[in-house]
Amino acid sequence: MSELSDLYQEVILEHNKNPRNFREISNPDHYADGKNPLCGDALRVYVSFDGDTVTDVAFKGSGCAISKASASMMTQAVKGKSKEDAEVIFDEFHRMVLGELDEDAEENHLGKLKIFAGVREFPARVKCASLSWHTLNAALHGEDVVTTE
Repeated sequence: MSELSDLYQEVILEHNKNPRNFREISNPDHYADGKNPLCGDALRVYVSFDGDTVTDVAFKGSGCAISKASASMMTQAVKGKSKEDAEVIFDEFHRMVLGELDEDAEENHLGKLKIFAGVREFPARVKCASLSWHTLNAALHGEDVVTTE
């Protein structure tokens, strides 16, 4: 296994075992539910704002290791960011896992999230990695439910 593949596995397993911000937020400004009926992933993303800044973001639910790790790292990536910056990161992440963004050649704000680039090689897992991001995007826009199929 390559060094990058080993790192990917290590990060996924760590965030699955000890997910960051895996909790409910009392009285969030917005929340949305996301479901992937094909593999059974289901989660709720909570978001609180101070003006236009994401002051808190958390999630609860169940899913595979990729889904949970992606949600965990997503919360870390957008906390403290403006709504607009969170939307930019969502767009970049989504394009990266679809293979539409070359994370190494194109300027982006992905940082540690680049670890998920390999997911694009496994189309069935792209929805696992992106479910929490679509759910966050829905919450940022005051929508209630996201279903990927």
